[in-house]
Amino acid sequence: MEFQSTCAESTDVALFLIAGNRLLRETLMRLLRKQPGIRVAGVVGSTESILEQIVASGCDMVLTDYSPASSDSLALGHLHEENAQMRIVLIGMDDDPEIFLKAIHLGARGYVLKDASAAEIVAAVRMVGRGEAACPPNLCMTLIEHVLSGGQTRSPSPLSGRRTRISLTYRQVELMNLVAKGLTNKEIAANLNLSQFTVKNHIRRVMRQVEAASRHDAVDLIRATGQLATR
Repeated sequence: MEFQSTCAESTDVALFLIAGNRLLRETLMRLLRKQPGIRVAGVVGSTESILEQIVASGCDMVLTDYSPASSDSLALGHLHEENAQMRIVLIGMDDDPEIFLKAIHLGARGYVLKDASAAEIVAAVRMVGRGEAACPPNLCMTLIEHVLSGGQTRSPSPLSGRRTRISLTYRQVELMNLVAKGLTNKEIAANLNLSQFTVKNHIRRVMRQVEAASRHDAVDLIRATGQLATR
């Protein structure tokens, strides 16, 4: 309720803000609410169990300071998988090509560095809102080089392609190690301080990612890549 714009009729972008730091969260909320053409549809401090809130808010963009290098990248990836049209803008990011490329794979359309000004953040939101991409020029070149490099390499063997698709995040590996130990969803939820619903969604997503018919097949496929603990 607090986040409804008084000029909704002219709104171009409905934005959902996720920021772990309270000061940053409140500062950005005040900044963005003053911007014509931007409506803040919701604000939270954690990515945990927020997918339903994002969908319910009717937003078309998520602005967040959660890094693709953290365990929260699982939530970002799940958001992109379930809502392919959702535009994601990351702020406060490192000037790191590897993290940047991971962000792109997670569906990010905007990547703003930690030393960016308030004006640059707003500009990135507007660019992505118009259907454009927003990233530092040097990292855009990294993406171009990455694509060109992939186009010039030999076609991967079926095994190498399989290994690429089974590249998991730290949190996914942590969760699947517990599945491999035979723990139930309830036990996994207690171990990782997650809800059973979230655990179920994570496992389902991993199964789709590795093209497994069951959680046990997923464990076998992932273990074959060396990403799970051996017994």
